[in-house]
Amino acid sequence: MGVVVRSVSVFDLEGNIVGSVELPAIFDAPVRVDLIRRAVLALMTSKLQPKGTDPLAGLRTTAESWGVGHGVARVPRVKGSSRAARVPQAVKGRRAHPPRVEKKIREFINEKEKRLATVSALAATANLELVRARGHRVERVKQIPLVVVDDFQRLTRASDVRKVLDALGLWADVERAVDGTRIRAGKGKMRGRRYKVPKSLLIVVAENEGIVWAARNLPGVEVATARLVNVAQLAPGGHPGRLTLYTLSSLKILAERFEGVTVWNPMAL
Repeated sequence: MGVVVRSVSVFDLEGNIVGSVELPAIFDAPVRVDLIRRAVLALMTSKLQPKGTDPLAGLRTTAESWGVGHGVARVPRVKGSSRAARVPQAVKGRRAHPPRVEKKIREFINEKEKRLATVSALAATANLELVRARGHRVERVKQIPLVVVDDFQRLTRASDVRKVLDALGLWADVERAVDGTRIRAGKGKMRGRRYKVPKSLLIVVAENEGIVWAARNLPGVEVATARLVNVAQLAPGGHPGRLTLYTLSSLKILAERFEGVTVWNPMAL
């Protein structure tokens, strides 16, 4: 991967340019959609909980077959009656193919592949076309990727966060998430998953100094630290190009975290 140094502007909380910074080389890595989707799938399956039935369900009976010569099917029958038991076709019998806890439902991925996927997802956040393709409203956004001073991560009130997002042109995308919020169809409404909220802005900070509590009630907005941000947050559903806001110090942490990582692009051959 060739190193391409790109300089971007740094904005203050009022939306004014106060300086510039060179983006880390990881933001110029090739966008590998195949790697990103593989890593997102692995993260999604890691949240699944194994499930299975009772191994003895339908088998707690002393039913035995009568054998041949009685003019009836040779299925196990409850002693003292002719009612069938145990077999799948019988009332209260065992299930033919029940879910089992030993079934392999987790998709694993190599650590190196996961790091490459995260770098590729970070590079996608700096691509205006990919951000627009995800459906984000970027007409008023001053710059992609957007970098703001570290004072932003010290905000503790949602109203202050809204003012900053409005000054930077990001509030229109939050409104998109508000308009797209809907009630889920099906039984999930009764199981704590009543609403489906579109993904909006991702805020990447160096440290949480109050911004998590200030932004947690904004629809679709997520806050992640640079040391822990993962590919599922950068590319929800495996679709790269999420609208992302970086604080100035978070760029330095990201550069240190992924130092030496290169992404091989098979399409370049």
